[in-house]
Amino acid sequence: MNAVIIAVALMLALSLARVNVVIALITSALVAGLTAGMDISSTIKAFNEGLGGGAEVALAYALLGAFAVALAHTGITDLLSRSIIRRLGGKPDPSTVRKVRILMLMAILAMAVMSQNLVPVHIAFVPILIPPLLHVMSSLRMDRRLVACVITFGLVTTYMALPVGFGLIFQEGLLLQNLLSNGLQAQVDSGAVGPLVVGDVASAMVIPAIGMLIGLAIAVFITYRKPRDYSESQILATEPEHTELNPRRIQVALLAIVAALGVQLWTGSMIFGALIGFVILSVAGIDKEEITAQDAFTRGVHMMANIGFIMIAAKGFAEVVKATGEVPMLVESVRDIIGDNKALAAFMMLFVGLVITMGIGSSFSTIPIIATIYVPLGLSFGFSVPAIIALVGTAAALGDAGSPASDSTLGPTSGLNADGQHDHIRDTVIPTFVHFNLPLLAAGWLAAMVL
Repeated sequence: MNAVIIAVALMLALSLARVNVVIALITSALVAGLTAGMDISSTIKAFNEGLGGGAEVALAYALLGAFAVALAHTGITDLLSRSIIRRLGGKPDPSTVRKVRILMLMAILAMAVMSQNLVPVHIAFVPILIPPLLHVMSSLRMDRRLVACVITFGLVTTYMALPVGFGLIFQEGLLLQNLLSNGLQAQVDSGAVGPLVVGDVASAMVIPAIGMLIGLAIAVFITYRKPRDYSESQILATEPEHTELNPRRIQVALLAIVAALGVQLWTGSMIFGALIGFVILSVAGIDKEEITAQDAFTRGVHMMANIGFIMIAAKGFAEVVKATGEVPMLVESVRDIIGDNKALAAFMMLFVGLVITMGIGSSFSTIPIIATIYVPLGLSFGFSVPAIIALVGTAAALGDAGSPASDSTLGPTSGLNADGQHDHIRDTVIPTFVHFNLPLLAAGWLAAMVL
C-alpha cells in the first residue's frame, strides 16, 4: 500500500472516530513517514519544517477572531439580527418564515462569494457574521448543516470558476503556471495549441462548477429542507448581552471594517488588516464596562485557536507527504493498473487528487504536487488541453470541500459552532463531502471526456 493512501485513510478514520484533528494529523504524518521507509528523526524533521508554513495563517485567524469578538460588542451584528427578527414578526406565518430563510441563505451565499473575489477576506467574515445569527436560525428552525454547505459552496466554487481575487491566484498564479511549466508550454511552442490565458482555465472549469451547483441544489431542496431544532439556552449563553444600540459605536464599527479591508488590500496581509480593525475598535468601538480589549482579544484567540492549530498541523502533514516521495509513485501506479483506458484514467486521476487534497486540506497546495505528474500523464493518454486543465483543476479542488483540515470546512464550523451545537466532522465535513465531492468527481470526469 502507498504511504500517502495509508496516511490519509488513517487521518480520516481517526477524525471520524472523533479524535482531535490535530492529533489525527500528527499521528498520520508519523505513519506516512515510517511507512515510506523514513526513520523517525527524518519524519519529525520534515514535519517540523512544514509547521512554519502554517504560522502566518494561524496568527491571521487568531487576530480575525479577536476582531470578530470586538466587532460583535459594538452592536453592529446585533443590529442585523434584530432587523431580521423584526421582519419575522411576533408569530411568523410559514410564508414569512420561508421568505426570510431564502433571503438569509442568499445573503450568506453572497458574502461567501464576495469573500473570495470582490472583498477578498476569505473566511474572516464567518466568525463575524454567523454567531449573531444563530438565534435567528434557531427561530427559523434552519438546519446548520445546510448553512455549512452554502458557505463552503461559496468559498470553493468561486475560486474554481471566477478568475478574480483568490480565483485569479488559483487559476492564473497556480493552475495555469504549473500547467505551462510541466508540459503545456511545449504544446504552445510547437503550435499544437494557441497561447493559453486565464480565460481558458475559467472556461474549462465551467462544467466542474456546475457539478458544485447541483450538489448545493440537492442540499437546499432535498437533504436539509426539513426543520431542525437547537437549544435556545446554549445559544443565549454565548451571545453578548443585548443592550441599547449606540449609533456612535455602529459608526466606529463600520469605520473599522472599511479600515481592516483597506489595509488588507493595501498590504496583502490579513494579519495587519485584522490588527488595524481591532485597534480601532479597542480605542473607540467597544463599551469598556461591557468588555475590555484584553478580554475581547482572549476570547477571539480562543474561538479561532482550534483552526489555527489544525492549519499548522496540516502544513506539517503535507511536508511529510511530500518528503515520502510516494505521491509520484501513487500517480504513476495508476498508469500500470488501467492501461490505455482513457475513461478510467480520468476517474483515477481525479480520485487520486481527492485523496491527496483530503489529506493536505488545501487545493492551492495540491496543484504543485499533482501538476508535475498529471500533465505528461494526460498528454500520454491523448487528453485535450482543456481536458487536462479541467482534470488538474478539479483534482486539486476535490477534497477542499470535505477535508477535516480545510479552511473551507473549518471556517463554517468556527461560526456555526459558537454555542457548541455544531460538530465539525458530522455537521460540516461529512455534509460538504457528500454534496460537493461526489458531484464534482462526476462533473470533472464528464469535462475530461467532452472537452
